[in-house]
Amino acid sequence: MRKLLFAGAWLTACLTAVAQENVKIEFFTPSIVHVVKGTPTKTFVVTAKPDDVTVKQNGKTWQSRELTVKQDAQGNLTFLTSKGKVLLREKSCDVGGARQTFILDKDEAVYGLGTIQNGKMNRRGEKKRMEQSNLEDFQNVLQSIKGWGLYWENYSPTLFEDNAQGMTFDAEAGEGIDYYFMYGGSTDGVIAQMRHLSGDVPMFPMWTFGYWQSKERYKTARETESIVDKYRQLQVPLDGIIQDWQYWGSNYLWNAMDFLAEDFSNGKQMIQNVHQKHAHFMISIWASFGPQTQQFRDLNEKGLLLPIETWPQSGISHIWPPNMKYPSGVKVYDAFSPVARDIYWKYLKTLYDYGTDAWWMDSTDPDFFNPKESDYAHPVTGGTWRSLRNAFPLETVRGIYQSQRKDDKGKRIFIMTRSSFAGQQHYGSNMWSGDVNSSWDMLRKQVPAGLSFSLTGNPNFNTDIGGFFCGSYNTRGGGSAPKNPQFQELYVRWMQYGLFCPVFRSHGADAPREIWQFGEKGQPVYDIIEKMIRLRYRFIPYLYSTAWQVTSNNDSYMRPLFADFANDKKVWNMTDEFLFGHSILAAPIVDPQYTEEKIIRTNEMTGWNRQNVKEDSQQNGQDLSFTGVRQTTKYLPKGTDWYYFWTGQRYKGGQNVTLSTTLQDVPMFVRAGSILPLGPEMQYVGEKAWDNLELRVYPGANGTFTLYEDEGDNYNYEKGVYSTITIKWNDKGRSLTIGKRQGEYPGMLKSRQFTIVLPDGATQTITYDGTEKIINL
Repeated sequence: MRKLLFAGAWLTACLTAVAQENVKIEFFTPSIVHVVKGTPTKTFVVTAKPDDVTVKQNGKTWQSRELTVKQDAQGNLTFLTSKGKVLLREKSCDVGGARQTFILDKDEAVYGLGTIQNGKMNRRGEKKRMEQSNLEDFQNVLQSIKGWGLYWENYSPTLFEDNAQGMTFDAEAGEGIDYYFMYGGSTDGVIAQMRHLSGDVPMFPMWTFGYWQSKERYKTARETESIVDKYRQLQVPLDGIIQDWQYWGSNYLWNAMDFLAEDFSNGKQMIQNVHQKHAHFMISIWASFGPQTQQFRDLNEKGLLLPIETWPQSGISHIWPPNMKYPSGVKVYDAFSPVARDIYWKYLKTLYDYGTDAWWMDSTDPDFFNPKESDYAHPVTGGTWRSLRNAFPLETVRGIYQSQRKDDKGKRIFIMTRSSFAGQQHYGSNMWSGDVNSSWDMLRKQVPAGLSFSLTGNPNFNTDIGGFFCGSYNTRGGGSAPKNPQFQELYVRWMQYGLFCPVFRSHGADAPREIWQFGEKGQPVYDIIEKMIRLRYRFIPYLYSTAWQVTSNNDSYMRPLFADFANDKKVWNMTDEFLFGHSILAAPIVDPQYTEEKIIRTNEMTGWNRQNVKEDSQQNGQDLSFTGVRQTTKYLPKGTDWYYFWTGQRYKGGQNVTLSTTLQDVPMFVRAGSILPLGPEMQYVGEKAWDNLELRVYPGANGTFTLYEDEGDNYNYEKGVYSTITIKWNDKGRSLTIGKRQGEYPGMLKSRQFTIVLPDGATQTITYDGTEKIINL
């Protein structure tokens, strides 16, 4: 390359021969092409090996049965379908390093990249420096409404910018351009291609789909256990309890991975007691260690700690802001080192052996305060902190997953992590969206953030129901937010959104979030929360069967409407509706209807909120009983009919519909042709057998649903130990065929009943023994 000075600006002249000779094109599959210019990235993400693909080459044109790649005289690539339709073009004259510009169609929508908290779906016009953080995480995976996808194989912070000159990835480190072009033909197709490259999605235990309770933080083992007791006493369903930080004691013992605090001296017994109450236990672990921990000493001796400033900054835990007269000395470990990852598991195994069921991996971004150039230049295993920065969450999560799989105790791995990179779906992790504030604005942003994350191939997403920082609502003293109608309305609507997330979890700081904090049975907010939790358990047969499709068929739980309705441009940028699986259109209400919305500005680490929240008595005569009827308008995609879940009313697609709702109503529709299995109400997953599932059938189109069942935990399903029942609806013939059961597993029901329910209320109950049944309706 050389540069020419012209009119005060630098213009780049490309040396054609060098450009052409430097480009390596490799077909991984007929529809995935690996492009390298210069030195390739040593991959952490791509686990696939190139297939034996038949590729015809004619000069600078390469063609498989799915894709054609052409290189022009300047060395730029154009990707086309096998029929010659242009999908994506490179733009010439990007200079050195790891920078590449692409040319998009004028109105082409592109999606993904990560959980950018700006409330948008389409990345056109976006400018974002992509570096992992508390609230925003990046996977470097982008896909187009035209059915192509691109994975940018670089782990350094990267500037993504789309403007009139093109769409550019500009990495801060790297000796070459390295990316994968994928053509899936659809949203689901691109996701499948990305998972082919980086790994499938292992199944979570069935109990992870129940309800989880948490807060920042339960301060004694007795308090943690008492939360489970109270849920059982109230007969409100619960499957998981989470222990947040400082069970280890002081900040100097940060992340010691043992119950060293006096109030947790019986921590091991606490876990056993939780299990006896038919609940599961998740515990907080971090990517950093205090200077008095054994882990710190072992890692420090081997030079496997980083000098970056991280959380907590002070050794004094109860004072804010941090008292830096007493620095914590806490340091992040080098997760890129296999030796460091082994040390991490060596000590984490203590909690595993106690019976811990799941890991809450906090600060896997990790927290990185007051960054300096010397921090970015610091060597880590395989590179520098700058060059590998964004892959940190992938490597620390991978370390636990691989170690626990080797030490299998018959339970599936469930990791909840604050950060994620491409390929992390393969390592048993679910990402939550960080310490988001408690505001309507932030609730609205969670919907597109979760969908954008799913579009990168990572299907497992959740948020802190109610938002993390709710201190602005504590108008009647510390912890009073659950009695404030403004927070009550926000919390209920957030829970109704959470109903459609793979993990259904309440958590936050500044005020407790347990159901009884919002009132008592018979009071509206309490009753609505209970209703949502109970409905979640009814959805579990549908949700668990969807989980199997995620694992076996590269499906997703949360799907943007354009995944199935790409021809309906009205849904291309929709940010408040999405598909929950393939049958349910989730349309949660994300604006206040009973109280006023106020603007909140939150520092993610301090939790310092500013909001003019009025006292309960000053709500301007608004309906604080939440019983008044409100109007909500939702759009139904064209191309199918839709049924309103709560009434069975049928609507044509391609129109806005106005609904009469109260606070207890979460708008949701079911696609015509769907078969929706609903289970019994339960106190916990597994309490009741699925011996009489309700099959809701929605006429208007032919439909198929596969009911999946297995032992609910362990990895025997990987060996074929499971059963499926394929259920088909013939719309013209008005008949339902419940197919022959395929497969088996220990404890499988040999005989059961199905109760078939139509939207008009008609029902029919049949007995099923595993052989095919045809029911005329």
